[in-house]
Order: sequence, then C-alpha cells, then structure tokens
Amino acid sequence: MTTNTEGGQRGSIFSLDVRQIVIAGILGGIAIFLGYTRLGFIPVPNLAGSATIMHVPAILGGALEGPVVGTIVGGIFGIFSFIQAEVPFFRDPLVSILPRLFIGVLAWAVFVGLRNRSVDLAAAAAGVLGSLANTVGVLGMAVLLGYLPLAAVVPIVPQAIAEAILAAVVTVVVVRGVMLYRSGRTTAPEVSSDEERRY
Repeated sequence: MTTNTEGGQRGSIFSLDVRQIVIAGILGGIAIFLGYTRLGFIPVPNLAGSATIMHVPAILGGALEGPVVGTIVGGIFGIFSFIQAEVPFFRDPLVSILPRLFIGVLAWAVFVGLRNRSVDLAAAAAGVLGSLANTVGVLGMAVLLGYLPLAAVVPIVPQAIAEAILAAVVTVVVVRGVMLYRSGRTTAPEVSSDEERRY
C-alpha cells in the first residue's frame, strides 16, 4: 500500500524515511519533556491523580506522519509512563504501554478518512479520538485486569472529555501550521486555488 505525503514523496505507509525517524524522535522527546517536567500533567482530584496532554505528540505523529510514527511516539509515551509510574496499575505494561501504541494509529486513520472533507475537521476528530483511545484503552485494560472496578471509571469521564477537547484544539493548530509550512506559505491563502491559476 502506498501513500502520497504532503511533501510529495510516495512510499508505503508502513515504512520510514530519515525525516520521519527524526520527527518521531522529536515528538517522542516532547512527550518525555512534558512528563519529566510535569508540564504534561494537570493535577485533578480523582483516582488517576492528573489529567495529561502527553498523548498529543502521538496524535500529531499519526495524523501528520502516518501510523508507524504515531506508534513509535505512543510507545515512547507508554514506556515513560511505565518507568515513572506512581499509580500501581501503570506499573503493568499492558496498561501503561499497550494502549498507547494505538493512539497514533487511530489518529492517522481518522485524519486520512476526513482530510478530503476538511483538514480542520480531520485534525479535530483525530485529536478527540486519539485522546479517547488513550483514556479508554488505559482504563479499559485497568478494569479488564482487575486493577479498577468499573464504577471507579465514572469520575474520570469529565477529565477524559477535557483532555479530548484540549487535544482537538492543539491538533488543529499544529496541523494547520504544518500544512502552511509544507505549502511554502507564511499565511493562509486569500484567494481560491482556481483564482490563483488565473494569475
């Protein structure tokens, strides 16, 4: 299966070029930075102890660079979460790492499926569903493995909604900025593409 990237290169969605490896490293580094400095955690009074935006780099990696980059960045996020675990169930890699591998994959699938309709809609949907993949995946595994009773999930729902909205906003802003950069523009076009061709 091949895909045409924004940069005009054509290759398999399951292969990596040097640029994508570098981007995966940068986004993974951002996730680690957010975790190490605690800037990626927002304290909340519930069982999880904090809301997070550490999953956003995985969403961006998937939406902008494909499922492999998204999986790598999600894996870096998960491994960091496992190493730095303060809540007991995060010490299980099936809870802290496995669900994070799917954040970027889902973000990629949603973004690719919707971008022909609207890039902003695609980015927002990728942000929301990528964020929910993180929350539902982690909590689902914690419940499935017996770390949490199902009733304990209910108080986390408002946090999950807030995380999804924040992820959507950040994803739209970053994706729009990257699209502008890749197109060689410094501002959004003021005329339609049909009007540009006339000139």
